[in-house]
Amino acid sequence: MGELGLADTNGILALPWVRPERTSAGLGWDRVYVSKQRERPYRAEFGAARSHQLILHLDGPVTVRRGVGTPGEHSRRMPAGGLFLQPSHADLAVELGGELDTVHVYVADDAVQEAAGEPVRLAEELGSTDPLLEQLVLSLDGVVRDWEPSARTYADQLGALIAAQLVRRHRAGPAAAPAPARGLSDQQFARVRDVLAERLAEPVPLTDLAALAGLSVSQFSRQFKARTGLPPHRFLLRLRVEQASLLLRTGDTPIADIAARCGFSHQEHLTRVLRAQLGTTPAALRRAG
Repeated sequence: MGELGLADTNGILALPWVRPERTSAGLGWDRVYVSKQRERPYRAEFGAARSHQLILHLDGPVTVRRGVGTPGEHSRRMPAGGLFLQPSHADLAVELGGELDTVHVYVADDAVQEAAGEPVRLAEELGSTDPLLEQLVLSLDGVVRDWEPSARTYADQLGALIAAQLVRRHRAGPAAAPAPARGLSDQQFARVRDVLAERLAEPVPLTDLAALAGLSVSQFSRQFKARTGLPPHRFLLRLRVEQASLLLRTGDTPIADIAARCGFSHQEHLTRVLRAQLGTTPAALRRAG
């Protein structure tokens, strides 16, 4: 699958006055597209998209009407933190009554179906709140804002969590109780860990890791955490920190080269992570070794 992009959205972001502050375009994300922008009032109709549209209002209140001109027309005075959800494969007629800042997240339908493990439809929502989903959206926007290639696994994990939360809390109809996650087998885990160790210097998409285990992305994420107690991106970061610490203590390779070899974007990135994870710096580790 190619990168999810503007062509996979329903057209709101293509309105001529929308000037996104930042988007995930060009980052290679194949299941999620993110855009942060200031929107102006408008009234328009949009065709169906293959992605589910989630809009987080960053300020407000502002009046939004959906189903404009149809028997199902309804409106809501939406506050900051309000969510607008438009399912995939459904046309949209909407009116925005004022200016506001928003983050749009578009999630590929196959990611939602995979998270559900069965055919599922999402609900049309206007003004709902979901603190967890709000934090996931803001975190994903933060990844775009502070993008570093080493964050690819984290971005994939956030996308999978958003898909799972949409299924859990925002499906049309009652949700089935989730089955307890079993952990990866010894063979699956060894295969994944070996590849992570070999590819420390590379962005590692979750789809690659899930394929190694013969699982879907959502199944892999659940089973990996059940096995290790950590989501994949946190486990990968731990491996990177361990390897960088070993190299700093046992050799004289330049710190910038160690950062690149262990998957950090630059020396300052390595320094930030070591300070946050270990309470120390590369130079201090080298002196202690």
